Amino acid sequence: MTTTAPGTPPAGRAAAPAAARRPAALRTRKLIPWAFLAPFLGLFVLCFVLPILYAVHQSFLQVRRHGLFGEEGRETVFVGFDNYARALGQDTFIDSIVRVLLFGVVQVPVMLGFALVLALLLESASALWPGFFRALYFMPYGVPGVVASLLWGYLYTPGLSPIIDVAGLVGLEPDLLGPDTVLWSIANIITWLFIGYNMLILIAQLKTIPAELYESARIDGAGPLQIAWRVQIPLIRPALVLTSIFSIIGTLQLFAEPQIISKFTVAIDSAYTPNMAAYTSAFTGNDYNVAAAQSVIVALTAFVLSFGFLWLVDRKDRRR
Repeated sequence: MTTTAPGTPPAGRAAAPAAARRPAALRTRKLIPWAFLAPFLGLFVLCFVLPILYAVHQSFLQVRRHGLFGEEGRETVFVGFDNYARALGQDTFIDSIVRVLLFGVVQVPVMLGFALVLALLLESASALWPGFFRALYFMPYGVPGVVASLLWGYLYTPGLSPIIDVAGLVGLEPDLLGPDTVLWSIANIITWLFIGYNMLILIAQLKTIPAELYESARIDGAGPLQIAWRVQIPLIRPALVLTSIFSIIGTLQLFAEPQIISKFTVAIDSAYTPNMAAYTSAFTGNDYNVAAAQSVIVALTAFVLSFGFLWLVDRKDRRR
């Protein structure tokens, strides 16, 4: 027979409050990660989501002024997709989209190809001073795009460029700022800036490959080229996809480099790229609603191309 001391609650009553406290503790623990994420989520919504929603909202509106100079007032009206029709009806805007797509088709594979080769060379067993060369190749990324464009602009200008002077010694007269070549001169600037950045992403992925895989490949008689093709490149496929997506989006965002190079040549007009066309519509034509529509079109194009690329990659993986 058991006895209970006076004033001591039965065991069942003591367990009940403890069991009631457990769900509250679990709920508190689940809220802790959201508390850490709250500052980021707040800034993300404020600086990213809300501006996008505002741009989409503005793309469906139009400001109509009454009177010869708008002295009789103005009103904002809903016009549906009229701004999109006006944007797509501008030949210069369509030409700018085609231009950057051509730019990306050529420049992105070249840039990522160089970045991949550099990453593989620096992570090879026979690489000398890999830390020094990683920093050296990454250094151009530390130069702001505006400064890099100014530097290259002078290197492209006849009479100032040592490149053109040296080419003249062997009988060549390159026109690096001409209508047919200025796009590829800009591509050279972008490639020079971002090879090191993409190289570091690929190197970070290469460092996750276990050393045992390399040893097994060498035991099987694989040489450096076979190891790179059959071991390293397949295993860094996620990093290659990531850098490709970043490069596709960056291509459609091209703005600062052609804007600066336009000061050195007449071959670049105010709507040379989609972002330049939207900027011109907003701050030269004072048509902010059409500029918003152009911005939304550029964003949708980047979305379609990025997810189209991911779909193709996933489709190939499923076939394998």
